[in-house]
Amino acid sequence: MTLKHAHHSQDEDTHHTAPRWSQHVTETSHALALKPGIFEQDDPKDIAHGLKQAADASTRRRAPPFRSAMSMLVFYINRAGQSLPRQRLDILERAKDELRALYGKPRKLA
Repeated sequence: MTLKHAHHSQDEDTHHTAPRWSQHVTETSHALALKPGIFEQDDPKDIAHGLKQAADASTRRRAPPFRSAMSMLVFYINRAGQSLPRQRLDILERAKDELRALYGKPRKLA
């Protein structure tokens, strides 16, 4: 006798209409007040400066400014997932390195 396991989420019917947790965080979190379009900029230095400015100015963050800024960048990259074009991913990865440099941390990229 073979058992078949169905893979259904609890709210399968509302999957496409209910906001995802990441969308909720993006829309309601005020830990860093980012300028609109910050992650769409083409210069990694501009992205890093914008993140640093927001992290340094924030009074609601729970982590040090560098960790808050890097967390927002990593969160964006992870949420975009595989839909993120390679060129955009490369820019965002370079922005991580620029952010490290702005906070006096060692760079990872050559």
